[in-house]
Amino acid sequence: MQAIDTSANQALHLWETGRRAEALLLFNQLAARNDPHALAMLAGFKWAGLAGPSDPAQGRELYRRAAEAGQADANIFTTNLLASGIAGPRDWPQAMRRLEAEARTDPRRREVLALLGRMKLTADGDPLEVPEGEVLSTAPSVTLFHHLFSAAECDYLKKTADPLFEPSTVYNSARQPVRDPVRTSDGGTIHWLIEDPVVHALNRRLGAATGTDAGQGEAILILRYRPGQQYRNHYDFVVASENLRAQTALVYLNHDYKGGETCFVKTGLKVKGRKGDALVFRNALPDRSLDELTEHAGLPVTSGTKYLASRWIREKRWAP
Repeated sequence: MQAIDTSANQALHLWETGRRAEALLLFNQLAARNDPHALAMLAGFKWAGLAGPSDPAQGRELYRRAAEAGQADANIFTTNLLASGIAGPRDWPQAMRRLEAEARTDPRRREVLALLGRMKLTADGDPLEVPEGEVLSTAPSVTLFHHLFSAAECDYLKKTADPLFEPSTVYNSARQPVRDPVRTSDGGTIHWLIEDPVVHALNRRLGAATGTDAGQGEAILILRYRPGQQYRNHYDFVVASENLRAQTALVYLNHDYKGGETCFVKTGLKVKGRKGDALVFRNALPDRSLDELTEHAGLPVTSGTKYLASRWIREKRWAP
């Protein structure tokens, strides 16, 4: 076993020093012998497109093989992907059986299982009920769902995102990430590999509230605004995409801060939800053109820290 570990480290060193063809050859040789580390590395390459075109389905299969060989992270990813149905078939009951086994030795997975146990879910992980929304505006279409998430669920999302936070960035003309001049917050994306069954169940609840399938949503983004930080006037509508961002769902993860209202600048509507409230609005008109009345801003926070979960929902499936 030690010799295989050493070989995997050698392959990783080759990769990191730019000798990628040699690294891939060695990784593939090790993977043919079911080395868990090599399988997991190749899975990551396939998933992210680091060694050719991105192929999430192949990445998922390699993670499954790495999990069977005993790689711990791959085991978690495999359970998460089974629960969500991303890049392959969805099997919620099997994911729950795996999660129960993981929870016996992993405190974090035990927390996931306990929180799921407090949710009102069907046997397939769908919400049994969703509160009726309060229409705040018809032009633009804006609806507030009170208490869509529980306080414990909000705290869980904040905790999950905490190690992921980075300054919000955009790409400049040279395709280099630079600080976003419009959004000055910090953001953490709960991407598809770490979208655990709790996060997925919450995404399905947002889907039920918005009348969409969970697979239409982009990966959920947690935003953190400290005093002075804001999201200046903008649209969520994506002009260059054939698969439009049809709706936006914002979940307020706390309310113990001042300022920070969500403001629709052309109509003057301002919203500051309570913890667990979800604000949903449509970005496009029925003819699929931009609804200019959806121009909005996250006003500057004046004290405290604001946490917000943002999920952009497409017209059609977005997840692989």
